[in-house]
Amino acid sequence: MCVAIALTLLLSDWIGNRWLAAATALALLLPALVYHVQRAFAPMNALFRALAGSVASYRDGDYSFGLSWHGRGELRELVDSHNALGDALRDQRLALVQRELLLDTMVQNTPVAMVLVDPSRHVVHANIAARKMLGDGHRLEGQTFDDLLARAPDAVRDAFERGGDGMFTVGDEDHEDIYHLSRRQFRLNGRRHELVLLRQLTAELRRQEVQTWKKVIRVISHELNNSLAPIASLAHSGAELLRRGQHDKLPTALATIEDRARHLEGFIRDYARFAKLPSPRLEPIGWAHFLAQLRSQVAFEFDERTYGGDGGDGSARVDTAQLEQGLLNLLKNAHESGSPEHEVKLGLRRAPDAWRIDVLDRGTGMNEAVLANALLPFYSTKRNGTGLGLALAREIAEAHGGRIALLNREGGGLCVSMVLPD
Repeated sequence: MCVAIALTLLLSDWIGNRWLAAATALALLLPALVYHVQRAFAPMNALFRALAGSVASYRDGDYSFGLSWHGRGELRELVDSHNALGDALRDQRLALVQRELLLDTMVQNTPVAMVLVDPSRHVVHANIAARKMLGDGHRLEGQTFDDLLARAPDAVRDAFERGGDGMFTVGDEDHEDIYHLSRRQFRLNGRRHELVLLRQLTAELRRQEVQTWKKVIRVISHELNNSLAPIASLAHSGAELLRRGQHDKLPTALATIEDRARHLEGFIRDYARFAKLPSPRLEPIGWAHFLAQLRSQVAFEFDERTYGGDGGDGSARVDTAQLEQGLLNLLKNAHESGSPEHEVKLGLRRAPDAWRIDVLDRGTGMNEAVLANALLPFYSTKRNGTGLGLALAREIAEAHGGRIALLNREGGGLCVSMVLPD
């Protein structure tokens, strides 16, 4: 019994010493183990810190650097993918910067003055042309647009007060500039902004004016030559007939001279009427009386069953002489279109707050190019046309606050519609 107890005590001491020795060894080796583990994982930790730093740089818009990893495996793939992402973001940022630079260069150097105004009426952006026009070359950003208008010429302020788009002139007769104003509103970052465009049209309008005058001179010269040449020739022939005593042939020559002179007189009168069209003097007229008077001067059909039954009872306020002249021109064109005389018709119908007058024919109609230019002054497809008939009719309609339109008819022919406000 005593022997067993003694053996048990010896065994316990031996085991305790072994555990103590193991614990002592572990305590001595643990720092070294930790050191080697940290050393082994140090490059990986550095890589993770670099990845976190590069992601933060990408978030801030800096794509100027990449990562390097000499190992293999999944970490190498991660680094390569990260560097590829950085390259793609850097290329996109460079392309975006180049586009912004190109756009800013175009905006700054365009001759059109551009001003962007925010909801508080402060200038957000203004290009060089706008600075020269509204700020004597100084920056406009941050200033209130109303203050800029207060310092602008009266013509500019008047154009903005009228609202919408329009044209205005700045300067005096010797040095005047013509501008076109455009205003557009849109939402930017959820807020409504206004873009103001001021385009100088002086040079362009001057060129168009010169081209118009050249065309007028060509038309007038052609018409004068067509009349004066036969007049001069017939006058010379008349003198020869007098010298030879052949008086019986003189009436024919004199009649031809008179005919050409009257034609030239009518030509000049038409030009003067177009150039000096006065403001219409509105007075009430009854359509029945007006159409009867018009029919006494030119033939046309009026079919109430087809074109409405308002011609006998309705009335309007128009300048009788001007409207009569405009419709005479339209009806004359209808007769000269090659239409049968009974197919030249005039229709009258009531529209909401307006009257619509249609002049119809069954002639050859017009192709698209002629339709687009037929209402322009001095444009004519006729050999001896002046190009003023339709243009004068349009001027008369617009002077009354109305409009005129041309449309080819089904089955051939043309419809010229004049709409006059009530």
